[in-house]
Amino acid sequence: MSVNQSFFEKHLSYVEQELVRFIEEHTTNQELKESMLYSVRAGGKRIRPQLLLAVVGAFHQTVSQGAYQTAAALEMVHTYSLIHDDLPAMDDDDLRRGRPTNHKVFGEATAILAGDSLLTMAFQLLSMAQIESEQKLLLIQLFSKAAGGEGMVSGQAADMQAENQQITVEELAKIHEEKTGKLIEFALVAGGILANQPVEILEKLHQLAAHLGLAFQIRDDLLDVTSTTEELGKNTQRDAELNKSTYPGLLGLSEAKVALDEELVAAERTIEQIQVVTGFEARYLKELVKAFYL
Repeated sequence: MSVNQSFFEKHLSYVEQELVRFIEEHTTNQELKESMLYSVRAGGKRIRPQLLLAVVGAFHQTVSQGAYQTAAALEMVHTYSLIHDDLPAMDDDDLRRGRPTNHKVFGEATAILAGDSLLTMAFQLLSMAQIESEQKLLLIQLFSKAAGGEGMVSGQAADMQAENQQITVEELAKIHEEKTGKLIEFALVAGGILANQPVEILEKLHQLAAHLGLAFQIRDDLLDVTSTTEELGKNTQRDAELNKSTYPGLLGLSEAKVALDEELVAAERTIEQIQVVTGFEARYLKELVKAFYL
């Protein structure tokens, strides 16, 4: 644990520096800048950057400035999505990471613009990253797909449309494959691309992402039911208030926990398959997977 924690602490500090530096240097409006930094500095687990860094490190590659920049761009898009999720027109939340949500501090208009800026600046940062041109173009294409109408935004739309509707577990999984899973998939596959891995290994990383993305969402649904606001740093029981379909709601608590464990076991098995083929240093990713268990 201590070895892995040291790895993530070291490399995430560079990601944090890149996040703040880029926003400060490339935002001319002061209030907009403060709004963006408010949400970026609110903390969070940085799961997506950690996954990207873990893959690069697992292939015994030096974690480069380009990897930090890609991870920072990824966190920008995730942060923008949280700002917009919390808006009155969407989930209408007033607490995020233990602090008032962005629109409660800066107003709805500025919060919308802060999200807009984080989204567009993420691609600005990735386009300027210290990455070989062919790799960079591929990353930009995959990032656009993961964040947009074939990925996160499409999943968010489907999630809202499913409110007050009776949907199946399969339909719910499809929603979260896009809403949550696609950025997790990008994190893992981008790590593989930056580590110069062949197509067959990238496909294994796709498989790993499918299991981790679903596990992440099941866990999130369970925590919304079983945790307190103080523990999570955000309002709990919100899914029920918004009449959203969730894994505990469709399966029951016990079966949802079983489903979570099944996805995590499958994720660990996929990591082991990659390890057999490549000599992959699995401990970084395995440590992250362990953190998904309840």
